Amino acid sequence: MANHMKEQERIPTSKVQRASKFISAGAKVGGNYIKHYAQKMVNPSLSKEELHTSNAADIYDSLSELKGSALKVAQMMSMDKNVLPRAYQDKFIMAQYSAPPLSYPLVVRTFQKYFGVVPEALFDTFTRSAVNAASIGQVHKATKDGKTFAVKIQYPGVAASVSSDLKMVRPFAYRLLNMNSKELDHYMSEVEEKLLEETDYQLEVARSEEISRACSHIPDLSFPTYYPGLSSERIITMDWLEGAHLKEWLASNPTPDERNKIGQALWDFYHHQVHHLKQVHADPHPGNFIIQEGVKLGVIDFGCVKVIPEDFYRGYFSLIKQDALMQEKELNQIFFDLEFISEQDTAAEQAYFKGVFKEMISLLGQPFHAETFNFANDAYFDRIYSMGDRISKDKMFKNSRQARGSRHGLFINRTYFGLYSLLNQLRANITTTKPDWLK
Repeated sequence: MANHMKEQERIPTSKVQRASKFISAGAKVGGNYIKHYAQKMVNPSLSKEELHTSNAADIYDSLSELKGSALKVAQMMSMDKNVLPRAYQDKFIMAQYSAPPLSYPLVVRTFQKYFGVVPEALFDTFTRSAVNAASIGQVHKATKDGKTFAVKIQYPGVAASVSSDLKMVRPFAYRLLNMNSKELDHYMSEVEEKLLEETDYQLEVARSEEISRACSHIPDLSFPTYYPGLSSERIITMDWLEGAHLKEWLASNPTPDERNKIGQALWDFYHHQVHHLKQVHADPHPGNFIIQEGVKLGVIDFGCVKVIPEDFYRGYFSLIKQDALMQEKELNQIFFDLEFISEQDTAAEQAYFKGVFKEMISLLGQPFHAETFNFANDAYFDRIYSMGDRISKDKMFKNSRQARGSRHGLFINRTYFGLYSLLNQLRANITTTKPDWLK
């Protein structure tokens, strides 16, 4: 937990300070490469594991001091097992809910800026140390009039540094993601837009209330009440939900029925958002959920919400219809509309990429093609990871002259990958509901 970690007394907020931190991290990474290749001259069989471990530690240490967008990107990458070597995944996953917290004087300054008073003037009690800290903000526990609250405070300078941070993180992203500049440019605007929204806590409170109300009928889900009067553009106050994070709950050896119950609640929650609300909680990592007494799933963070355009929704989810794979003309049009292929492609490239995406759709759509699906099936996930690894190394895929896929797919793909991953951790066997038009 955050209160067991050393607190930061300050956070770099100016462009110069933050750029210096990036340059320092880059120099350390460069030094690690020099050291690795010097050792490899003596020992040609030396693997890159030690290099990855050193680089991951140096990059994460720098990003965790900066907080904000850079650390959020690391968190996002940690969710995809195809994107990063294991050493980076293991280190970056800490950004989900255990980054080094900021010290109390910095918290007081934020309260004074937005409320004109210290935390103790608004609450009866307020923990001086954070109980949880992640990439954008940290959480303190407070009480007032007999009620217990979670108070989320955004780190200083995070909102103002989104654009400049993303420009500085690009060199790391090129190397870690193995993307060309066109691919990275294609998606960075979407990432920047979502990160800017995530720093707008007033928008988060509004969306949290809206989606919570719209999903209140779903069994085995719970949401905190939000308090706009005790919130601001950089502070959110909500009910404190007692419970355990997924990792802690799984360590208590829940029964298969209990795992399935939580898994079904997760699936139903995402099904309703995607297919009925056309907007979705697009950050399904374990730190955003609490398992409560009575085996209920508490949703505690709506910072990242993706609004799904209607034309993208229809095309994207048409691909999971089993008969779509047999209707070549319809499928070709969807592939063009979703930017998987383009008029710039040669006939050979179009044939290759259509084959690649047909294979991916067939595999990733399997949960939708049955009444129930057992996400404990590790062989299924192994096929996904091996397919991704094989395709990413394919010469034609690597040499593609353009980005593949609509920018809207970035957070939808991330949402479903995160959902599948959570269901796999739960070993859940669930009923995979789908809208009537996809049946």
